[in-house]
Formats: sequence, structure tokens, C-alpha cells
Amino acid sequence: MRTLSLPLALTARISPVVVLAAAGWALTSGPAATPAAQKESAPRSADESPSGTSTAAPSKAYATSPAPCGSISAATIKSLVPGAKTAGKEIPSTDTSLRRTCSWNALKGYDYRWLDVSFEITESDQAAAKSYKENIAEKSGGGTVPGVGDAGYSVVNLTTEDKQQTREGVVIVQASNALVTVTYNGSDFESKKAPSTDEINKGAIRAAKEAVKALEGGQKT
Repeated sequence: MRTLSLPLALTARISPVVVLAAAGWALTSGPAATPAAQKESAPRSADESPSGTSTAAPSKAYATSPAPCGSISAATIKSLVPGAKTAGKEIPSTDTSLRRTCSWNALKGYDYRWLDVSFEITESDQAAAKSYKENIAEKSGGGTVPGVGDAGYSVVNLTTEDKQQTREGVVIVQASNALVTVTYNGSDFESKKAPSTDEINKGAIRAAKEAVKALEGGQKT
């Protein structure tokens, strides 16, 4: 039986990286109070600052991240990552209310597949939209994914190391104040070829749609 060794790039992925995601904001007060002798001003509503401007909380739909390992169905895991345990493995996080990631990977025969799903909760829709734009700007060459969240983007790239090909697809979705990121890749260690672009792209989008559905069905603010 042949002894298989994973390429360095794939071996490195198995060591999880703990990601710290934290966000906050500060509300500033208006001008100093008027002198006592001045005529008392009209009562202000609860969501107005002393200056009369609104201080309503930023728009956002989600307070916490859903459990990532439960966001993808067992049927999808079996299809995309043959041989993997459907329960997945959650990557440790410093704040699970803000950032959670789950990974699945397996080598079946000569075929290797890796899938991970990440949820990030930001402080507002605007913050998530800004982060989404920055992320897709770093991953040029992809295209939009319609019908998922507020905005979706997909890109697939091929890398070769020691003549071994690996094809990886990334899907990024903004849904209100949440960001969902799916990474899906694969290699064939017998032929040294990678799965087709179509297979990887469709698999990543399938997982992303399920992850967004889990987010939308979870806890909201």
C-alpha cells in the first residue's frame, strides 16, 4: 500500500489559527447643559442626544454566532468531504459570540477534501459591509453569488506544490451585521490533479447557502 504525505500547504491548514474578532463603538454627548436661568427646552425623546441628533443603536440583525458545526447538514458533509466525521471540529475562539469556525477534512483513498465554515458578528450592518468589500478586494477574479444574504462573492484558485495541484474555493457572504466565509478545497494524490473548478465552486456555494440559512434561523437581536 502506498504511503501518502500531504503537501506542506495542506498540512499547515490542519493547525487551526485562533482568530480574535472584537468590535465596539462610543457615543459622544452633545454641548454642555444650558444655564438654569435659560428657558427650559422641550423634552427630548429617549433616542436623542442633548444636541437633538439621534443616538439610536447601529442597525444589526444578529447578536451572536450560530454553532458552526451544526450549520451544515450531514448529507452535505458526506457529499463534499467523503469520509469525514459529520460532527466536524470547532476551532477554539477567544469570543464565541463574535467568531466561530468549524472544519471538516478527510482523505478517502487518494482524494483529499477540506471544508471550513466561519461566522463573524460585527457591531453593525455598515461594519460588515465594509469588511465584506475589503475581503473581496483581496480575492480578485471571482464573481457574485446571487440569492444569498445581502451580498455574496465566490472565487476559485489553483495552486501547485511539488507537482501536486490543489484547487480552493472561497465564498464570502454578508448578511446584515454578519459575515459568513466558506473555504472548500481538494486534491487527488494519485493523479496529482485537482478537482474541477465547477466541482469546488458549486460545493463551496452549497455549503455557504446552508450556513447562511443556519444564521438566519438562529438567535437575533
